[in-house]
Amino acid sequence: MAEIPTPGTGEGQEALAALLAQPHRAVVALDFDGTLAPIVPDPEQARAHPGAVPALARLAPHVAAVAVVTGRPAGVAVRYGGFAGVPALEHLVVLGHYGAERWDAHSSAVHSAGAHPGVTAVRAELPGFLDRNGAWPGTWIEDKGGRAVAVHTRRAQDPDAAFEALRAPLTELAATHDLVVEPGRYVLELRPPGMDKGVALAAYLREVDAGSVLYGGDDLGDLAAYAAVRELRKQGLPGLLVAAAGGTEAPEELTGQADLVVPGPEGVVALLDSLADALGA
Repeated sequence: MAEIPTPGTGEGQEALAALLAQPHRAVVALDFDGTLAPIVPDPEQARAHPGAVPALARLAPHVAAVAVVTGRPAGVAVRYGGFAGVPALEHLVVLGHYGAERWDAHSSAVHSAGAHPGVTAVRAELPGFLDRNGAWPGTWIEDKGGRAVAVHTRRAQDPDAAFEALRAPLTELAATHDLVVEPGRYVLELRPPGMDKGVALAAYLREVDAGSVLYGGDDLGDLAAYAAVRELRKQGLPGLLVAAAGGTEAPEELTGQADLVVPGPEGVVALLDSLADALGA
């Protein structure tokens, strides 16, 4: 039986103790890319770590709920994660597009708020816009189902230079369509304001009347969920913040706020397995 790693903060230790004492009231919520799935050069090739679904399936029957909170369309995360049709995950929920979409395993249905007009307009403008702003070779556009659009610089010859050169003009473009820009690792995502993982997570925790929460993420987009958990802590809800810090890319803004840092998706899987062991799975 693997030992559960000890959180480095008192609040994290209290949250872990609460999860283990009353698992039937605990919610385990996790980001997808970089947390359950290794980061890859082409996001369309991302797939969950081979141990992720088995670990979730061991843990899920012992906790109140398991949720995946992602900026991806819900259906894409389900497909890339291999979450559908897993017997022990009948109550898994995927909150896609930062909560604008939701997939429930028990019904296999996706509920969506529909395309956002500002995102639709920006998506049409982006190819010409990028040509006018340096045409960085290797930079490419990802359409996230009408609720967000992302510009990736990971494949550019100089990913950092392309990222910094495009950040300000993309922010201006977003503002003209009442959107905001969310930076990540070599990605700038344009999406409607008020859509973030913190809003989605807090609403879901209220829905299921959670008694504690574990949230795991790996990038700047997870900071909103971290902030939501910290706010809920003030209201008396124990929360454990986990950072999946694979390689050297994990942002210090995230790891510095985490109660527990694990080595990427492999470390997340090991953590889930150790929790399942502790709960007798």
